[in-house]
Amino acid sequence: MKDWLVYGIGFLAQLMFSSRLIIQWLRSEKAKEVKTPTIFWKLSLLGAIFFFIYGYLRDDIAIMIGQALIYAVYFRNLQLKGHWKDSNIFLKIAVIVSPILITLYMVFFATLDWSKLFHGENLALWIVLMGIIGQIIYTGRFIYQWYYSEKNQESTLPKTFWIISLTGSAIIFTYAIFRKDPVLLSAHFFGAIIYIRNLIIIAKGKES
Repeated sequence: MKDWLVYGIGFLAQLMFSSRLIIQWLRSEKAKEVKTPTIFWKLSLLGAIFFFIYGYLRDDIAIMIGQALIYAVYFRNLQLKGHWKDSNIFLKIAVIVSPILITLYMVFFATLDWSKLFHGENLALWIVLMGIIGQIIYTGRFIYQWYYSEKNQESTLPKTFWIISLTGSAIIFTYAIFRKDPVLLSAHFFGAIIYIRNLIIIAKGKES
């Protein structure tokens, strides 16, 4: 597949991820506290589908692992918000059918070269492992957020979520430099700004 199309899919996924952050940030700024709008989780689900495909096309196992691990958490948060049942029918079809189609394709049609996944683009193994570790930490923010939300029976984004986000993002940004991946570089540079701003909003909220 042509590079421009592969990167196009990656930037489309990041557009969805960035849009969710911008919406969340603007609503938090307006409320003077961290908010978690429903659209955040809808865009997360759609972005995860496209980003997994991008990871597959780039032979990037770190991306694939990260998106596969977190998909169910996005879905659960949408349920906790109480907005899954009244979601658009097209969103429901995309969210349910896409993982099934991707799984069937990878099982019956894809020809995965696992050695290439761990040494993509002649990268050293330690660089690939750094990417996987970064994705696990970055993904872990939603595992923590899921636990926190289930405990409180409310979908929310606590302070620790943003700290983990910033930590994982820094590792993935470093990985992206070695990988020479413009999608990851731009996404995590922009994301870090939003993570820091949300931490500032939380800190100011405690002071007032």
